Amino acid sequence: MAAPRSCALWSNCGRGWSRLMRGCRLPGLLRSSWPGSLLGARLLSQEKRASETHFGFETVSEEEKGGKVYQVFESVAKKYDVMNDMMSLGIHRIWKDLLLWRMHPFPGTQLLDVAGGTGDIAFRFLNYVQAQYRGKQKRQLRAQQNLSWEEIAQQYQNEEDSLGGSHVVVCDINKEMLKVGKQKAHAQGYKTGLAWVLGDAEELPFDDDKFDVYTIAFGIRNVTHVDRALQEAHRVLKPGGRFLCLEFSQVNNPLVSRLYDLYSFQVIPVLGEVIAGDWKSYQYLVESIRRFPCQEEFKEMIEDAGFQKVTYESLTSGIVAIHSGFKL
Repeated sequence: MAAPRSCALWSNCGRGWSRLMRGCRLPGLLRSSWPGSLLGARLLSQEKRASETHFGFETVSEEEKGGKVYQVFESVAKKYDVMNDMMSLGIHRIWKDLLLWRMHPFPGTQLLDVAGGTGDIAFRFLNYVQAQYRGKQKRQLRAQQNLSWEEIAQQYQNEEDSLGGSHVVVCDINKEMLKVGKQKAHAQGYKTGLAWVLGDAEELPFDDDKFDVYTIAFGIRNVTHVDRALQEAHRVLKPGGRFLCLEFSQVNNPLVSRLYDLYSFQVIPVLGEVIAGDWKSYQYLVESIRRFPCQEEFKEMIEDAGFQKVTYESLTSGIVAIHSGFKL
């Protein structure tokens, strides 16, 4: 996408240069060869920079980043949940609970959870809508005093109905992360209202206007083209659908910021080595947080993707933020 803009820029510069050369009356050979060669070299340099991105603090090609990120999560998948608890001292659980409370899904909600391989958001969603539906069911049963015991028991035994038609699709690009999620679902007894799909956030394998809510928790900073992922989120949401992103952000307290940096760079990679046997992957995760846009900048990116009523809420002094937007 950057190349056409670069071409337009250098085209305008080229016209200005040509006028300058005519005014100076340089020899024909110099006018025809040297400026064009110089501009061509600069254009190639500009295109090279446009195809580069970051992998933590390292500069890599866009093609390289996808493979490197895949290797990181393939490596950490089995210890991902344990490391989340260790790195955040368990606070990540509260952040994810807050995401669900802000979502406040109702029975019948169709959720797409992107980069949600281990199922943390999906399981919380199912628990939440089930609790909502059970509460509604109890209120209805109290109002119907003439039901028999068998009729009441039958309503409680229907597992499909306990979700009120709600469904969550977990989409992740990494097979190992999905494998861990499926294992957790089986161990914890999640059988209905849940599907697992291998897919890329930048090119989702779903139709337009399909979901009520799109969530992505601690995943969007790892995609190569954040703008494309946001556009895809907008595409697959129904009109009136909601986008919710939980992601690390910019700390707004100077003292907390210094302590957070010290902990991030001096402690987290060591924990990664001791617990998961992987220093480099956790060094990347720490660095990727520092490269992600601040709250306001990310808000503008969400708006550029077409979302409206975009807001954000900073949590724990801005260590993370929840961004919300609507497809209207």
